[in-house]
This record gives sequence, structure tokens and C-alpha cells, in this order.
Amino acid sequence: MIPVIFGLSGPVLTPDERAFFASVEPAGYILFKRNIVDRAQVRALTDSLRDLAGRDDLAILIDQEGGRVARMGPPEWPAFPAGPVFAQLYEKAPMSAIQAMRANGQALGVMLREVGITVDCAPLLDVAQPDTTEAIACRAYGSEPMQVAALGRAMLDGLAAAGVVGVVKHMPGHGRALVDSHHLLPTVTADEAALEVDLEPFITLSDAPMGMTSHIVFEAWDAERPATLSPVVIERIIRGRIGFDGLLMTDDIDMKALSGTAGEKAAGALAAGCDLVLDCWARMDEMVEIAGRVPPITEAARARLDRAMASVGAGKGDFAEIIARRDALLALSR
Repeated sequence: MIPVIFGLSGPVLTPDERAFFASVEPAGYILFKRNIVDRAQVRALTDSLRDLAGRDDLAILIDQEGGRVARMGPPEWPAFPAGPVFAQLYEKAPMSAIQAMRANGQALGVMLREVGITVDCAPLLDVAQPDTTEAIACRAYGSEPMQVAALGRAMLDGLAAAGVVGVVKHMPGHGRALVDSHHLLPTVTADEAALEVDLEPFITLSDAPMGMTSHIVFEAWDAERPATLSPVVIERIIRGRIGFDGLLMTDDIDMKALSGTAGEKAAGALAAGCDLVLDCWARMDEMVEIAGRVPPITEAARARLDRAMASVGAGKGDFAEIIARRDALLALSR
């Protein structure tokens, strides 16, 4: 097994993808809108990935947060609210907001498990600041660390109740970034004392099964390298200060915040201490380069992957009833 999560080019595996994936055995896969048509097609696709891997506990990921970050949507599936909707309710009724977020996570999990998806790249634990880039602000759970952690825990618990693994992101915090790391490399100049605010939700949820890094330079910790490529940030901050011992994956290494070839970035992230590399765009030449540059998955990373995926089970709960419960709670903020 190689320590990589690969994307797929379309709604079915191509012959070239099937042959390549069978030969390199990636740790998992991630789905995007280009891979999704309807329930029957997504279920057939995820079944084909499990058959190819020979593992029922295969990690099949998706970014399904709600709001604008949703790969599955109308008319086949309902739209889900974004993080700020729950933050607004939290200001009036914190416990109701937590209950609504837990129901939201469970409904998401039931929807994903129905089509064979086992991992959701949520919750987002980035603490919003007044000047946070819109790419994060429109998704964030708030600007107060305790609130962010409480809503994040509720999302994790809801997903877990439906048999889906959650991924806390973007470690060690994306809230101070002023530019979108999809396009540019953000640099954060805050000192270590100020950055404690950003770390707090991740510390509170340090027992999460999976986490995702951020492509951000934190001058207080490592002025030369973004977190994804920094052994200082990964070992001293994420593994040390935060105390996270779950599976640590990169954010998409194709994002423009990182420089170098796909293989160079993948090798650099693993050398820095990441457990898995996330490569989303299914470009065969880049996937071949990555597979040729990375070592086999380490024993520690495989143990973390197995531990995280051991919680995956059948979807539990009546989808319509859970949605109705969530919406009744969200109505309290109006």
C-alpha cells in the first residue's frame, strides 16, 4: 500500500485507472462532482473501488461540508447548511446549536453511507478572524474557540453515529490566512501567544480519528516552509502541542500554495511527517510520478488508518426524521 489518496477522472473507473490502482494499491480515494451522477452510479463506483482493493474498510472520501462545499447536491440530494448557520444559532442557544449540528452530521453520514462513502472531510475547526479569507469565512463555525470546538465535536459525533469518519481541518489553523491557498501561499505573522487561539479547537478535539494539514507558512514556527511540508509544525505543533495522534493527511497537494512537481510535493509532505498525501485531480502522469516517488506506507500510518476505519459501520437513523429535527432547531435562530 502506498500512502496516497487519489482522485478519479469520472463517474466510472477507466481501464487505465483500474490497472494503475491495482498495481500501486493506494490507501484510499476521494470523490468530486465529476465522479457523481446519482445514487445508483455512486454506489456502483464505490463498490468497484472496494472490489479492486479487496477491503470493506476502504477509505473513500468526499468534501461534503454543506453550503458551497458540497459534491453531492440537488436534485438528487438535498442541500445542507454551511457552518455560519450553526454559528448564528449558537449565539442565541448554544445547546440547540450543538444538537442541530449533531443531527446535521448524522444526516450527512446517513446520506454518504447509503452510497458507500466512508470518510467526510469535515468538520472545519479554523477560528475565524475579522479578515479571514472568504474561502474559509463562508464555512467557519465562528470566531470563538470553544464554540468552534463544540460545533466541531457535534459534527464528528453525528458522522460517527452514521458510521462515517470525520476529518478535522485545517491543522494547525487556517483562520488567519488572508488569501486562498488554492491560489496563493498564505503567510501568518502572528506570534506564538496569539496562535494559541487557533490551536485551541484542535487541542480540544485532539482525539479525532483523522486530520488534514494547511498549506500555510506560520512565521512563529517555521518561516521557510508551509505546515504541510514542515517537520517543525507537524512534530512540534500538531503531534506535540496539539497532541494529535490520529491519521494526518495533507490538503490537496495540487493547490497553488505549494510549489514543485506532484512527486516532489508528495515526497516532501511524507518526509515532514504526514501519514498520507491527498492528490485530487486524477492526472495519470502525476499519479504515476507520485507512486514512483513515495515509499510504502509506514507501520505507524497504517495503524492510524486501520484505527480510524475500524469505526465505520452501517448508516443509522431515519434521514427524513433527522433532517426534520435539525431544521426545527435551526428555526430557533430566526
